[in-house]
This record gives sequence, structure tokens and C-alpha cells, in this order.
Amino acid sequence: MTIPFTLPPDSEAGRPPERRGLRRDGVRLLVARPGGIEHRRFRDVAELLEPGDLVVVNTSATLPAALDAVRDNGSPAPVHVSTPLDDGDWVVEVRRTDASGPDLSLRAGERLGLPGGVTLTLVGPYLSARLWRASVSPKVSAQHYLPEHGRPIGYGYLTGRFPLRDYQTVYATEPGSAEMASAGRPFTEPLLVRLMARGVIVAPVLLHAGVSSPELHEPPNAERFAVPAATARLVDVVRAAGQRVVAVGTTVVRALESAAGPDGAMHAASGWTELVLGPDRPARVVGGLVTGLHVPEASHLLLLEAVAGRRLVEAAYAAAVERRYLWHEFGDSTLFLP
Repeated sequence: MTIPFTLPPDSEAGRPPERRGLRRDGVRLLVARPGGIEHRRFRDVAELLEPGDLVVVNTSATLPAALDAVRDNGSPAPVHVSTPLDDGDWVVEVRRTDASGPDLSLRAGERLGLPGGVTLTLVGPYLSARLWRASVSPKVSAQHYLPEHGRPIGYGYLTGRFPLRDYQTVYATEPGSAEMASAGRPFTEPLLVRLMARGVIVAPVLLHAGVSSPELHEPPNAERFAVPAATARLVDVVRAAGQRVVAVGTTVVRALESAAGPDGAMHAASGWTELVLGPDRPARVVGGLVTGLHVPEASHLLLLEAVAGRRLVEAAYAAAVERRYLWHEFGDSTLFLP
């Protein structure tokens, strides 16, 4: 069961904060602790963490994964590339032209013409009705093809199209995500320096996020991830010292928890993760979470419960609704410190 709330009117962030007269770290920050709710700005996050805490960030960079395709009958078919598979096929979502959701009318064997003379052939459904495994002809790497022909994925609540730089965190280094790991977007270089000067440790993991398709509220599909040995060691040391491991985003929670054993001991790990966290599989190593605001019925809300517990998540979302916080990737932030 997800958290019950109704998204208020005009609560969707339609453009980046910099285009609303704010700095990246000027968005609002709702701080949720067992003792109550506090309303701050994101730039205050350095004051809210303690020396010795570990902040873990996802260094995946966003690919321009939206393409304009054409079906065999000549009709347009927007395509979102979710992830390349190990055998060279792509996982794709074909969207309706009115941006209202995935197009579920396609059939296996259909071909989609892409820019640059590339053709996708739909092989079969991939784990859900909205995603397809597609063969690519000629064989091209998504990491090389998309920067030349694609644009960032955007949904109907956005007021326009924005350049790829608006969809990157300041610490993104390895392109691979179909959509931005947006929880870390408000961090700036000066804020990261302030954290480190305070004695807060910052460490990386990698998880390439696939397409979210926010209309269907599905749990995440399998995603590529990597937890370096150094980060795994830091998690163990910090937890043994009684300090917090604070994940920046649900992608970081998924990566870290995928590398944790049943007893919470960490190890270096990489590959594909199918882990889905929720009340029946709570977090073992993550003790704090920086995240954006998720829409009603979103599966991500169950992951928040896995970290912070249902009562605290309900209190946070009630306060965010009351204060008219802004939702989605360019919106406001929450910091759970359970």
C-alpha cells in the first residue's frame, strides 16, 4: 500500500530552478526526522549532517535518450531508450505522440526508423507491457548514437525542452542513465566542498537508471550498477562507528542494498540488479536519504518506506502538500533522517 495523498494544483516543477530565478541549491528542502518536520533550503544540507557521516552519490550521467522515430506506416513514434543490453539489443519504450503515456498498440516484428539510417525491430516485450526488446540495425552503441541524434527525455508537465546540461548532476562522470538521477541535482561544487570541510565523507556508486514512465507507477526493472570496493569499505567503517550512511537518491539506495549481505556487511559488486525495496524488504545499510518528491502511487514511495518507515514518509508528504512543495526532477527536495 502506497502513501495516500493528492498532488495539489500547480505543484509540478515545469522547468529547472535556474530558470525560475534560483540556484541549484536554492530549492526547498523538507527535513523529516522522528522529532518533527523542518523547512530549509537545500544549501543548508551541510549543517544537517554530522562529521563522520557518509554521503553516497550516483555518478551516472544522463544520456539524451529520446528519439523521433517513424513506424512502417509513416506515422511518428517517439522512442525512449531505456538501456542497452549485453547482446547489443536495446530496451525501448514507444510513447504516444501526445506525450500522455506509452503506446501499447505495437506488435512484435514492427520496425521503427530512427535518425541516421538506423532501424529498430521490436523483438518482444521486455518484463512489462510498455517496454520492448529491440534489435538494432546496423549495430550501434547507444552511448555513441544517442549524443548525436537524441535529446533528453521530458514528460508532459515540463513547459519546454531543455539542454542536456540541465539534466546532469555536477559530479556525473559516466554516461548511461536514460533519465537523470535527479536527487543529486541540487548539489553544487561549493556545497560539496562545505560538506567535506565539515568532515562529511562523500563516496561514489554507479547505477544507470532506465525510463521511469511515471504514468504507470511500475517498480524499477533491472538496472546496471557498480559499488566500488572503497565505497563498500567506507560503508562498513561508518556504520561500525555509529554514523549514518546517507544515500543521495533511490538509485543509490538500490545500488548499496544490492551489494549488502543479509547481515548488512558490504562487498564490492557490479552487474545487473533486480532488487526492489519496500516494507517487506527494508534497507539494511542506508540510514538517511536525500530524494525528490514522488507522485501518488509511485513505487518509489515504497522504497522511501524501506528507509524511513511509513509514519515518517506520511508526515513528510503531508507537510510537502500543505506547503506546496514542487514535484519532479526540477522540483524541491526532502531529507529523511530516521
